[in-house]
Amino acid sequence: MNKKTIKDIDLKNKKVFLRCDFNVPMDENKNITDKTRIIAALPTIKYLLENNCSVILCSHLGRPKGEFNPDFSLEPVAKELSKQLGKDVIMAKDVIGEDAKQKAKELKNGEVMLLENVRFHKEETDNDEAFSKELASMGEIYVNDAFGAAHRAHSSTEGIAKFLPAVAGFLIEKELKVLGDAIENAERPFVAILGGAKVSDKIGVVDTLLDKVDVLMIGGGMAYTFFKAQGYSVGNSLCEPDKVDLALAAMAKAKEKGVKFILPVDTKVGKEFKPDTESKTVAWTDIPDDWEGFDIGEKTIKMFIENLQGAKTVIWNGPVGLSEFDQFAIGTNSIAKALSELEDATTIIGGGDSAAAVAKFGLSDKMSHISTGGGASLEFIQGKKLPGIECLLDK
Repeated sequence: MNKKTIKDIDLKNKKVFLRCDFNVPMDENKNITDKTRIIAALPTIKYLLENNCSVILCSHLGRPKGEFNPDFSLEPVAKELSKQLGKDVIMAKDVIGEDAKQKAKELKNGEVMLLENVRFHKEETDNDEAFSKELASMGEIYVNDAFGAAHRAHSSTEGIAKFLPAVAGFLIEKELKVLGDAIENAERPFVAILGGAKVSDKIGVVDTLLDKVDVLMIGGGMAYTFFKAQGYSVGNSLCEPDKVDLALAAMAKAKEKGVKFILPVDTKVGKEFKPDTESKTVAWTDIPDDWEGFDIGEKTIKMFIENLQGAKTVIWNGPVGLSEFDQFAIGTNSIAKALSELEDATTIIGGGDSAAAVAKFGLSDKMSHISTGGGASLEFIQGKKLPGIECLLDK
């Protein structure tokens, strides 16, 4: 981490514009169902308050497509933050409008306010310079602590840094240290588990990890492209026929590097994409034409868990099955449980759906680190530059 953090600059009595990632899941009654990202932001917010700063919080929520939409309001986040901090968080009615500007101007040291969803303006995702300048006009220092959005060059993650001194918060500092140490200085055996839907989403990560790990396990929808690459039928399973060459290349590289490359040996298939569909478990070579693979089978679960035993570093990104449906969540649940029971191992959950699955099974506190950024962690693992980090001041 060669970027300055909030500990490297004088913050006392300053007005700080803090970009967080409060893109949290909610139910139909606007109750927050997973508070991980809010809790992860608290150390930075509390440190700023201890330094007598006035804090202007900014975040996106969902994809409102550049228009005001009450369904994507951050009001529930303001209420939860007030509870977590034990003090009222002032909620602005807009982002750069009259209400936000006035409240920011009147904000006293030790007070916290939250702007409305920054993606209510399309200028945010356009990284519009004028919009970035408007955001910057409310603060004296910019702090980025939104690791989940650090791979996006948006106004509130990158553009604003052109107009204010910009440093990292504690969450970004921690994410980069944990992920960086795992990739560059992993204690061995080093095992990676990759799931999720598509080979195309993860092929760069597969390629990078094959240079680093001792064991690589593949599950989820992406496994079926590897089956197809070996000439087998995958029925109606998710598959990218145009990516079979990439799958074959990955398998060849694993062999060349001496990496143990593990694919499922059986799969739980269903008739239809619905929670209560008829299902059965078949060998990976025998997927019926009209069926679709939705989870790893019992033999694969056993094999994956056996290959986790004795691991000292594990990175897991992407569920190994359709974990939204209980009958196809068994593989993902079993992996999560096995990771939670590993002794003397660093277990890193790569954000996104994997983090949601671990939270759903109540195992979050059993993992060494749960990344708050799925896409950002994937890009970081690949060695890509993250715009929201690059724009920060160097040490």
